[in-house]
Amino acid sequence: MYVPVGQISGREVTPAMYQAIYQHLYKQGMWMLTLLCVWVMVPATVLAQDVVSAESGAVQLDKFMTGLQSLQASFTQTVKDSRNQLVEQSSGTLAIKKPGKFRWEYLKPNAQTIVSDGARIWLYDPELEQVTIRRAELSLNGTPAALLSGTGGSWRDSFEVEHVEQRDGMTVLNLAPKRTDTDFKLLQMALRKDELVAMSLTDKLGQTTLLEFRQFKRNAGVTEAQFKFAAPKGVDVIDQSGAAAKGQ
Repeated sequence: MYVPVGQISGREVTPAMYQAIYQHLYKQGMWMLTLLCVWVMVPATVLAQDVVSAESGAVQLDKFMTGLQSLQASFTQTVKDSRNQLVEQSSGTLAIKKPGKFRWEYLKPNAQTIVSDGARIWLYDPELEQVTIRRAELSLNGTPAALLSGTGGSWRDSFEVEHVEQRDGMTVLNLAPKRTDTDFKLLQMALRKDELVAMSLTDKLGQTTLLEFRQFKRNAGVTEAQFKFAAPKGVDVIDQSGAAAKGQ
């Protein structure tokens, strides 16, 4: 989700995150992730914008990632189409722990849960009474979720910095995936010191997903129990081979 210069702040922002996973899951009718991400903004016209070198921005992202073992936050997710028309807005909470573990809880308007223990991903839709299980490595490779949850090596292996600027005390980075088989074409991250303020993702059709974070906590309060999932009794469980069975 490309956030053009001057649009990343204020209520008119049009970016997106986790869409490789979020959009992927969304298209499956379980929407969500494609992952891991809130800018607090005022109209962009009043903000000073200072373009900085790509390597300078990369160094700041390195500093943010160094020592990051876990994070948790509440989030608001806004999805807009290629014409900047609102498609969906939702909110919930997330927790991430390296390597490869995360939990996304969509609370409003529809409850949905996505959990990864590093090996598998569970997507639970209470309304459909259905749980889908996928291999994490196949779903996350080269995605923003992999970047935050610490899978797939260094972020530099998967992304290239296209543009960096300082805005309202934040460093805003435009990252392009190096792989050509991803569902998204641009990832944006807004950092303020050790805080991830927001992430946005733009897919190849121009749809954007913006994740704005609040109550961001770094390396604090995350437990292993948050990354375990047991299918509720009576729900349909669809494993990655496509076989379905009743949850016990």
